[in-house]
Amino acid sequence: MDNITSNFEHIPAEKFKFVQDENIHDIELQTKARSFFADAMIRFSKNKSSVIATWILGLMLLFVIISPIISPYSIKDTDKLYVNFPPFVEWAAERGIKSLSGAKTFDSQNETAMNFWKGIAIETGMDPVIETLASYETEVKYRGKMVKRYTYDIKVNAYYTVGVVYRVFSYEEFQKIQDWQDETGIQVIYPWVDADDISGITDNSNIWYKVDAQGAAKLDKEGNFQEAYSRRVENAGAPYNSIRIPGDDGSYAYSTAKSGAVQVRMCYYNYYTYLFGHKPSYIFGTNSMGMDLFGAIGIGARFSLIFAVVVSLINLSIGAVYGSIQGYYGGAVDMLLDRICDVLSGVPFIVTTTLFQYHLARKVGVVPSFLFAYVLTGWIGMAGLTRKQFYRFKSQEFVMAARTLGASDARLMFKHIFPNGIGTIITSCALVIPGVIRGETTLTYLGIVDLSSFAGTSIGTLLSQGNAAVTTAPHAMLWPSVFIGLLMICFNLFGNGLRDAFNPSTRGVED
Repeated sequence: MDNITSNFEHIPAEKFKFVQDENIHDIELQTKARSFFADAMIRFSKNKSSVIATWILGLMLLFVIISPIISPYSIKDTDKLYVNFPPFVEWAAERGIKSLSGAKTFDSQNETAMNFWKGIAIETGMDPVIETLASYETEVKYRGKMVKRYTYDIKVNAYYTVGVVYRVFSYEEFQKIQDWQDETGIQVIYPWVDADDISGITDNSNIWYKVDAQGAAKLDKEGNFQEAYSRRVENAGAPYNSIRIPGDDGSYAYSTAKSGAVQVRMCYYNYYTYLFGHKPSYIFGTNSMGMDLFGAIGIGARFSLIFAVVVSLINLSIGAVYGSIQGYYGGAVDMLLDRICDVLSGVPFIVTTTLFQYHLARKVGVVPSFLFAYVLTGWIGMAGLTRKQFYRFKSQEFVMAARTLGASDARLMFKHIFPNGIGTIITSCALVIPGVIRGETTLTYLGIVDLSSFAGTSIGTLLSQGNAAVTTAPHAMLWPSVFIGLLMICFNLFGNGLRDAFNPSTRGVED
């Protein structure tokens, strides 16, 4: 010791000082405290697939909200002629956007058919033929001679192919259309054609030119059509004093009397403009009911989403309370409640729904009975999941500590145990939504449930209507299928992201 002391005697005393003059204590944390949900959102944001799915769900929700608003049609606006017609927007078609050109393909069109399309183009000014895809030449024997016949594959604008149609109007409506024609300069009513002048043909309003008994056009020496408009003005159903087509010197009749009204030939495309105040505009096309699919999908999906969220919340509320009681108390209570679940879970859902629709729906309505069918057994899965979480956590040290400190059963259940299982519960709740939408779509597709009277339509109904014409009008099946498929995928990815984010064992873990 003396040697050690002697070694430090030559060091001046002023160089000796305490390492720390203040009392030693813990240093305050330099970072902000993070809540459980804030931490969960950080983990969720690192799951790229879930984030992308969330954005897509947001865009789909925006579509559901705005599509019925910006669509020029309501769910009640149906058209009997524009049925299963492809997407069409005139200004887009004029700019060469083929997907919105209203195009349909017609194969093997002979000369008579090609003259028919040409006749529509001449009379209405709207050429149905967009382009000729292919032409074929064949030789056939006709009256002992070999003659050449030509057929064509063409692409047409389906909305222009309707051309001119027959309609019966009151005298008052006939005059209103004339006034509108004068105001807008758009020709709706075209000269009348007597059947006697077109070889007795009465079922085709687009034949305004001379034809033979087979409906083939009789062309003049220059290859032009020969008009066959009626000049029996004295027999016209009502006087016509509006826009006259080229070549009319006032001698054409524009109607014929029909049981206290007048029957006319009118351009349906322009009449449509007269009725709705705008030209046909169908971004997604129409279905078998003549509905605008763009707005119909939004309206159908709006009901599906709201219904699914309501079912999910009700099942979560009932299942969480029921499962909490089961898992916390266990024993005889758990056994009794579990047997009740076993009995209810044995009831087939589709049978329950069908019976409710046939009987209960008459008293309380279609939607309440449908909701009751989902809630009757839908909460069982949520109850079982909550029960498992309670069995998992109720024996943990933090629960025993809280019980020792005098926490009540309700506090232990919903303050200490339930929050630790909330990740799995929320995930299951989120995944219930696509399950309900899928079930509702299936039942309406099969026709077991009809929501048209309440919601106007549904995705399942649209799919069912599109399925009937899937080969001739694939768009009617395509758009509802794309929407429901994308919705299912995104909801599942979103639910998986929530499951990982709300997993309490990963809290504070940095990747």
